Amino acid sequence: MRHIIESLQNLSRNLWWSWDTEAKELFKELSPLIWERVNHNPVELLRHISHDELKARLDCEFGKKLDNVTKRFEAYLSEKDTWASKHVPSLTEKTVAYFSAEFGIHESVRIYSGGLGVLSGDHIKSASDLGLNFVGITLFYKEGYFRQYLNQEGWQLEDYPLQYPESLPLEKVTDADGNDLIISLDIAQSEVLAQAWYLNVGRAKLYLLDTNIPANESHYRDICSRVYGGDQNMRINQEIVLGIGGVKLLRALGIDPAVYHMNEGHSAFLTVELLAKELANGVEPEKAKAHVKEQCVFTTHTPVAAGHDRFSRDMMHYSFDRYLQKNGIAFEDLLRLGSENPSNPHDLFTMTVLALNLSRNANGVSKLHGEVSRKMWRHIYSAESPGDVPIGHITNGIHTASWTSGFTDKFWHRYTDSLDTLTSSQDEALKVLAKVTDEELWCLRYRLKRNLIDFIYRYLSNQLFHQHVYTTYMEADSSKSSKNPLSPDVLTIGFARRFATYKRAPLIFSDIERLTRIINHPTMPLQIIFAGKAHPHDDAGKHYIQQIVEHTRLPQFKGKIIFLENYNLGVAKRMISGVDVWLNNPIRPMEASGTSGQKTVLHGGLNFSVPDGWWPEAYDGQNGWSIGSGEVLDNHEAQNHHDAEKLYDVLENQIIPTFYDRNVDNIPVKWLKKVRKAIATIGPEYNTHRMVRDYTLKYYLKD
Repeated sequence: MRHIIESLQNLSRNLWWSWDTEAKELFKELSPLIWERVNHNPVELLRHISHDELKARLDCEFGKKLDNVTKRFEAYLSEKDTWASKHVPSLTEKTVAYFSAEFGIHESVRIYSGGLGVLSGDHIKSASDLGLNFVGITLFYKEGYFRQYLNQEGWQLEDYPLQYPESLPLEKVTDADGNDLIISLDIAQSEVLAQAWYLNVGRAKLYLLDTNIPANESHYRDICSRVYGGDQNMRINQEIVLGIGGVKLLRALGIDPAVYHMNEGHSAFLTVELLAKELANGVEPEKAKAHVKEQCVFTTHTPVAAGHDRFSRDMMHYSFDRYLQKNGIAFEDLLRLGSENPSNPHDLFTMTVLALNLSRNANGVSKLHGEVSRKMWRHIYSAESPGDVPIGHITNGIHTASWTSGFTDKFWHRYTDSLDTLTSSQDEALKVLAKVTDEELWCLRYRLKRNLIDFIYRYLSNQLFHQHVYTTYMEADSSKSSKNPLSPDVLTIGFARRFATYKRAPLIFSDIERLTRIINHPTMPLQIIFAGKAHPHDDAGKHYIQQIVEHTRLPQFKGKIIFLENYNLGVAKRMISGVDVWLNNPIRPMEASGTSGQKTVLHGGLNFSVPDGWWPEAYDGQNGWSIGSGEVLDNHEAQNHHDAEKLYDVLENQIIPTFYDRNVDNIPVKWLKKVRKAIATIGPEYNTHRMVRDYTLKYYLKD
């Protein structure tokens, strides 16, 4: 009995369960109500289940399910015959150290804000699946990213609920004597101490640095309070802890990585700590820089100049004075490493430039983003043409098992032994699809859409209640709109992402009269689900949210256009599985990659996007739809008008007619042909197993 309960506890403390359907269902079965209440957190769930109850449940069918899941979990952890062991055995011994300011692994662990974190989470999961010796480095944010609330006027408000280590699958990092492992950092004129936690993510480990300890001054204890929280001073402090602290932690653990992978510029100060170590060993400065470059690779995610972290000369001096003196590095030498124009004494220190100068390889996250990055940073390399700039690209993907769990996972397992088989190649995908009838594929779509709609009604009721608009919005009245709620029979579009203005969330509302006709067409109607957060300091993004909320309350749109607050991984999984079409309409080329549209594919969803990020590589004319052909206009208003016209034209003349074109059995055969094409062409290519293999073979291994 004790052994079985320990097995359940062990399972709850390794996030492997988060991408295993049966494991998740196991925890949910203990108490569906508590499972929802604790935000799908098995550690917290088990606090509410007594040993007596567990003992009684283990004597039933539940015990057999637990035994089955436990055996698969243990087999996974002990497996030796992995992709890495066959193709890169050196990286099963030596460690890949992956630094990122956020990791979106599961909604119950709130150490992420958006796409960068989700990408990091998917990356570490695939590294585990592939068998790499892989560790992640990040910060433990006690308040995480904010919880979004909308007030009665539809304006975004932020709340920062605390998350407690004891309620999460965190373990304290200790030294050989069992004491808390503490590292020391020099920030400004102070010594700042940091402890560390770790999360088990399958076979990989994620280490989280934390300055919230009594020995620190109060303002340093709050460094790790919030994801991207505070002012510039807070930002540079977080990045010092992440980069320099991360390297010091690895040394304290006895880990000597084969490669340091910086995921975005937030962690670039790790190169300074590596350089300090080389210099302390008596290596000449130029050779020291060369040695650091040999150890580092860098991925940039930002195609907009303003999006790269920059710090003033004064802030750099204030933050690094003590550190540089102790390590024998001249201040001007440090500034040159991060300067876009070293001859300008007032130039800002740019984290991306530091990373580029001290990395052996650098890449963007899509083919188009690679091109944009080479143009953006051409001056750093004094290159005659962008083609001479040594920045490549590896296009982002998704961790398939994480985003197809649940009913979709069970569906595909009727036809193949593993999702990895379905997504291994186009030929394999076509073999699996040949076994699936149109009727079965259409049944999948109806089931998933019903799940989404049922979820929305539960979720929306709570949302409207605290906004004090529940009665006016939800109760039946004489209006026509209240008699036409969301329906699984209706074509459903989803739009959910960070509400940065360049992503143009309100674009579909450019012509209200035209959209009204489309939404309320008597035989071919449309419904739209929105979700997303604006950064707390981004009032323009908040205004976009408010605009959409106001539109949802118009009589002609009520009950047919929905905005769901507090977008997170849990809401994302519901939306990407349930919608028929995933809409993406950023200003080209400002979307570095984007992965949300990739997540809908195996659920039978289709993409409708501006040809930006990953979509120009994937779109073949038959596996989704494009908004325009990549036209870029100088005038912002003209660009919006052009793209809105293209959006409406494709929606009215291609997407809607195809969806409602049915055979005698009411099956949209032409629509499902596109679904099949999307699964076969997108699923095998745009996944993090392929992505991590690319990083491993192209960048992690030295030439």
